[in-house]
Amino acid sequence: MKRNLRLATYNVEWFTELFDDDGAFLNDESPSIRHDVSKAQQFAAIGAVLSALDADAVMIIEGPDESDTRSAALALETFAAYFKLRARRALVGFTSNTRQEIVLIYDPDVMLVRHDPIGDANKSSAAPRFDFEYLYDLNGDGVDENIGFSKPPLEVLAQIHGGPDVRLIGVHTKSKAPRGTRNEAEFVAQSIQNRRKQLAECFWLRGRVAQILTQDMPLVVLGDFNDGPGLDEYERQFGYSSVEVVMGAANPDQPQLFDPHAAKNAAPRGDTPPTTSRFYLPEVKDYFEALLDFIMVSPAIAASAPTWRIWHPLHDAAIAANPALAAALQMASDHFPVSIDINLPLALPAT
Repeated sequence: MKRNLRLATYNVEWFTELFDDDGAFLNDESPSIRHDVSKAQQFAAIGAVLSALDADAVMIIEGPDESDTRSAALALETFAAYFKLRARRALVGFTSNTRQEIVLIYDPDVMLVRHDPIGDANKSSAAPRFDFEYLYDLNGDGVDENIGFSKPPLEVLAQIHGGPDVRLIGVHTKSKAPRGTRNEAEFVAQSIQNRRKQLAECFWLRGRVAQILTQDMPLVVLGDFNDGPGLDEYERQFGYSSVEVVMGAANPDQPQLFDPHAAKNAAPRGDTPPTTSRFYLPEVKDYFEALLDFIMVSPAIAASAPTWRIWHPLHDAAIAANPALAAALQMASDHFPVSIDINLPLALPAT
């Protein structure tokens, strides 16, 4: 049996722009969404990064569009075949209307997977199904409102060949960044409203996490949370970052999820806090880095002494010493992959 299981999450900036409606590649010299990067350059860079990752499964965030005229699975399976990736099959769950899907690519020689949503259509429950609605006091006026995910999380049951069943939840929570504001008052108002929406999504997600943890099922929650402990001043107003909500900080009596990078950022900061994304800010002509991407694991997995890695081309010494890979990581996306190597078998609680 395979001793280690490698899982990863990777937000690929506007991956859908590299495919046409038939899933064929648009890897020409026309500009990509990436600044000063052609589609051909981004296409090759993504392939190089995924090849280097060599993961058993990757949760692709901002995956290709899934609609009546486009197939995210077809696009990614064609892409995987072209680059001869082991993670060559694709799984799509509930779709969004954002042209950015959460898609799992995986190695069928290592695992069988299926979309396995939990919950029901009762929005008054602690965690309805992710394609329904959730009641949350969004405005702080004591009146609950109907909340829906713009990008419903992807719930996966992964049956590892020769190993345990593992639940995966792929996540892309709402961005807090204000859009189109005209003055400081509008900026603050929209920032607060966006954070409330993001927190609602994460309390909903925490409800699902709690359900699964009570069943002693190994769980991995991974993706782009657009947030992190200590990231901005609004966190103090709400008590916790949305990442801490999902991990369980607001429910200390419940089993907790663990991510070492989140734990490090929640503590007093050192000289180089971990980051997973790098954005160019034209107004200041400089880059901004943030920890936005996480792989959170349940206690049984945490106890197996897994190894996390942020594939940051400037902060990971081994990657920095590989100029081709470092360049590919910077060309492919404004986020960098995060991986985890899990030691199998897991020591699961007795039933």
